[in-house]
This record gives sequence, structure tokens and C-alpha cells, in this order.
Amino acid sequence: MAEDLFQEHHWQAAAVLYKNISASEKYQHSERLALCQYRLFRIALGDSQILNLQAALLFECYIERLEVPDQLDGLKALMHVYYSLHKWDKVDALAQEMHRLAMLSYHHLHQSQRRERQDKSPEKPVFFYALYSYLMRASVCEEFRDYESALKYVALYMDRSWILEKGEDIRHILDQFQEWGTANTLLYRMMSGDHEVLPEYVAYIAPHASEIFVALYHIVISANRFSWNVDEVLEQFPSYIPYRTNLKDFGELHNQQILADQYSTFLSELANYYLRNHRPEGMGFLLQSLESSAKIKSDSIIIKCVNLFEQFRHQATEEQTEQYRLLIGEVQESNDKKNDYASSFV
Repeated sequence: MAEDLFQEHHWQAAAVLYKNISASEKYQHSERLALCQYRLFRIALGDSQILNLQAALLFECYIERLEVPDQLDGLKALMHVYYSLHKWDKVDALAQEMHRLAMLSYHHLHQSQRRERQDKSPEKPVFFYALYSYLMRASVCEEFRDYESALKYVALYMDRSWILEKGEDIRHILDQFQEWGTANTLLYRMMSGDHEVLPEYVAYIAPHASEIFVALYHIVISANRFSWNVDEVLEQFPSYIPYRTNLKDFGELHNQQILADQYSTFLSELANYYLRNHRPEGMGFLLQSLESSAKIKSDSIIIKCVNLFEQFRHQATEEQTEQYRLLIGEVQESNDKKNDYASSFV
């Protein structure tokens, strides 16, 4: 019944049943208990990075008890949580485990003498998880500015020579990795300081609406890092610059927790870019970033916004200064509640 409710997206009702089942199974080393914890983890994920981390820590100790298909999807969801929290070593370790499991499962699927039909399959074809693990490892290398290693992983997830499956759906998945690989090859050149590749990168991502936000995010970071002028690029995509309340507008291919973190960062990077160039819209983006990062409870972005405001306080109007004061007050109140909640367990 809980599984039926979960599949029908009646998550709160399903959560009640999963919690009751977990309570009755808590002294058992059972797969059923692990599955309940996995479902509760997926249900718990939301805007708050703090609550997402708590959910991930509770679930992680159960993941090895799941069947391999659920392990693959569970690893993917865990990676997204830790990615949004900038825990890169953790993301890399989970990606390595995903690759190990995916390749073992893939070889068993295609080399088994009996070719048994599996009762359960992951959400995506098994080969997807092997390729996705390379994609995530490339992203980790990017965060450490190791673009040479990142490009090696790009070559691995663009290699389709070993994949035996055929069909339109398979081709669509493989084409998606090819698109990501082509875009990321240009991206890593740009992020390493190659300004000449910027027009080619912009031309490539322009027809791919779901990729434009992520591209702009990296372009503004590069502009701030290398003191580039990217006004023409930002003017080319004006609909992606105002504050978006619905992150699903950026496309279903991207994880929402990661996007929420990237968008708050994007706003702070835009603020930095415009403030450095003495542009009035910079302070507005800073306040939007502060509001957005407070919503997802990202301390690192909040601190960045505070530092930027103090550095460029002279560019703020009286109204913006008052808005900043109110937002900081809300952040402080939220932190006080968080501390009270934490102290209740001590």
C-alpha cells in the first residue's frame, strides 16, 4: 500500500506507512527496512540544505541493504544532496561506488549464461549510471579546478562503443551525454581561462534552452575570476537573468537541489560582476541572492552575500540597506531556531 501511494505521489500518506513499517522492523537487518528508509529519504528532500543533509545521513547507513537497482538510484539521489552541499570528496566516493555497482550489474546482465529476467530495474538503463558516475566525477574535478582530469572523464562518458542496447530511448540518452560532453569540453577550456572559446561556447548552448542557465552560471563565474566583460552574453539571454521562483523552468534534466544552490550562487556572482563594474543592478541581485540562500539555508552563500554587501555598501540605497537589514534579521532568527532545535537533542 505504501509503495502504491508513493508511486501515485501521495507522499505524506506513504510516509506514515513507511514510518510504521520501519518501527516494526527496526531490530531487523531487513531489505524491507532499508527500502522504507530509502523512500522516506526521497520524500524528505526539499529546499532546506540542512534538512536534506539530515535525511541523507539517516539513509546512508541503509543503502547497502537495498537491491542493486535501488542502490543505483539511491546513490544518485545521495550524490545530488552532497553536491548541493559542496561536499566534493563525498560526491566522488559515491560516484566511484555507483560506477562499480553499475558495471558489475551490466556485465551480469549481458554475460550471464541464463540471462535471467530481473524482477526490479533501476529508473534508468544500467549503463546510464556508469556514464553518470563519470559525469559527476568530471564535475568534482571542475570544482577543484583540475580541468585536465575533468576532460578525461568527459571522454569516458562520451564513449558509447561498449553499450549493447539499441532503440530510440537508448539513443536519446546517449545523445544527451554527447551534448553534455561537447558543451563541457568548451566549458572546461573557458573555466581554465581561455577567453577565445567563449563565443563558441555561447553559440553551442544557445539552441539548448535547458542548458542556458547552467552555462550562464559558469560564464559569470569565469568573468569574475578573470575580469572579463560579458555584458553582450548577458544581454543575449535576458529572460534568464531575473529572479526565477520556479526552478523547474530550467529543465527537468537537472536536479532541483543542485539548481537551487547554483541559482543562489549565480545571483551572488551576478551581484559581484555588476558591483565591480559600478552598475546599479548589482545590489538588487545581491539582495535576491541573500533571500534565495536564506530559503535553502545555505550558510556559505549567505556569508558571501554579507561580505559583498560590506565591501560595496556605498552603492546601496537607503531602501536597499533597510531590506538587507531585514533579511539578515530573518537569517539570524532562523539560525536561533536551528540552534534551539539542535540543543534539544543534547
